[in-house]
Amino acid sequence: MVNLTIKQLRYFEALARLGHFGRAAEVCSISQPALSMQIKELEEALGTELFERSARQVRLSNFGEAFALRVRDILRSVDDLGELARASRERLVGRLRIGVIPTIAPYLLPTIIGNLTRSNADLDIHVRETLTPRLIRELTEGRLDTAIVALPVSEPSLTEVELYSESFVLVRPGEDAGKPVPDREMLREMRLLLLEEGHCFRDQALSFCAMHAAQPRELLDGSSLSTLVQMVGAGLGVTLIPEMAVAVETRSANVAVAAFKEPQPSRRIGMIWRKTSPLSEQLMQIAEVVRDSALSLRAQHAALRP
Repeated sequence: MVNLTIKQLRYFEALARLGHFGRAAEVCSISQPALSMQIKELEEALGTELFERSARQVRLSNFGEAFALRVRDILRSVDDLGELARASRERLVGRLRIGVIPTIAPYLLPTIIGNLTRSNADLDIHVRETLTPRLIRELTEGRLDTAIVALPVSEPSLTEVELYSESFVLVRPGEDAGKPVPDREMLREMRLLLLEEGHCFRDQALSFCAMHAAQPRELLDGSSLSTLVQMVGAGLGVTLIPEMAVAVETRSANVAVAAFKEPQPSRRIGMIWRKTSPLSEQLMQIAEVVRDSALSLRAQHAALRP
């Protein structure tokens, strides 16, 4: 019988995921030599190599690829055992690993964390900000408990709970403030600044304009909404941003903000988590806090509008 430890499997999973001994050791909070020793002992116990090692790269062997799939299932099941104990409590305590997409995180997170901390004093919140595909992958692998994203994600293994919807607004140079608001046909003829490939908000904006990513001649990309707004302020074009981002992103730029005529472009924001998560009931409570936070923030922004 092969004797393996959960600790060894966690070390293996980190190295398989990161492909680098130094980074894996850092994530596992151990020294690199200690990690190397644990991986070596694991390989000796199995009687075969799990990784192909070179001077610059660590790559899973053929056996290691198959082994990694089983290990992730095992670690997810082990984590679920711990979640069962947490789920027996009325309120969520301990670590909450929450993912957020970049077009939501800077505007909503401060309010969410403040409200969650007040309502769940024993909650230890860990935030991961990245794009939707990565959040979905980390959720399904058990490395996140939940994520706040634009819906739908259409993943059969995930629960989707809609929280709120928000409109997109037009941001254009300050000197254009008095001009008529362009419709989607007019936007197609303008220099439209959008987030770079991979952001769902980019796809939503293109969909509103009935444009394909490779179609427009004057389409420029930015890495963040802040960059886009500053580019608009410099006279490089126009852009669309979510309503919740207006207060933060336009305060230091010479830009004008305008609402589109109905039907306005918009998106639905929600929380997602694994359907098999033992914490589903507690995550539904968290979703209510997130929804209330978003609605409260929207009311504050509305009160500040002229």
